[in-house]
Amino acid sequence: LLLFIRAIMLEKTSIEIMGITVIEPVATVTDLLISFVCFYSFIVLKNHPYKKTSTIKLYRSYFLFMALATCYGGIVGHGFLYMFSFKWKLPGWILSMISVGLIERASIMHAKPLIPKNVGRFFAWLNIFEFLILLLIVIYSLNFIYVEAHAAYGFLIVLFTFELFIFIKTKDNGSKKILLAVIFAGLAAAVHIGKFNLHKWLNYIDLAHLLMIIGSVVLYYAVADMKLHEKK
Repeated sequence: LLLFIRAIMLEKTSIEIMGITVIEPVATVTDLLISFVCFYSFIVLKNHPYKKTSTIKLYRSYFLFMALATCYGGIVGHGFLYMFSFKWKLPGWILSMISVGLIERASIMHAKPLIPKNVGRFFAWLNIFEFLILLLIVIYSLNFIYVEAHAAYGFLIVLFTFELFIFIKTKDNGSKKILLAVIFAGLAAAVHIGKFNLHKWLNYIDLAHLLMIIGSVVLYYAVADMKLHEKK
């Protein structure tokens, strides 16, 4: 079975650099570009005016874990997966799920001063339970669709809803930009799920990654512009 999986992987687009084979090179490079944007955002946002608030700490943690997830995904999950079994994709998936859980919690904390305490507490606990349940399902099933489901819930439902609420209440420019970032995330998900291919060297994974790069840049500027209502 392992030899069969490796044979399938080697049939994908590949290049050879100094005798080393890299499969899905475009997916590898675009994943690493996402990682670079997220690492840069994590580092630069340490100088945010509200850096001591839990909201900014959580957004920075999101960028850190997403950087780790996409770096691992680019190298192990795409470029050199033929050297490993399929199960080696799992650490990257878990890191990605942690990052989504963190951005959900960041949006909840951002909205917390504007909503009743019991509502904020409910969503804070829901954030933990839905993450743990989907994490167990992903580990048991080894099916990426549940990782996508978790990302869709986190970005399209939790993040979008809370930041839209904040924007309506406060006209926060940061929240408005986050809504734009979520749109790019939604487009990336649609391209990935629909398997929209332009070319074998620019397939649905590559296109989704390109949209994620744009979305990550927009998200960085969104967090950088964010005004917070919790104490510093």
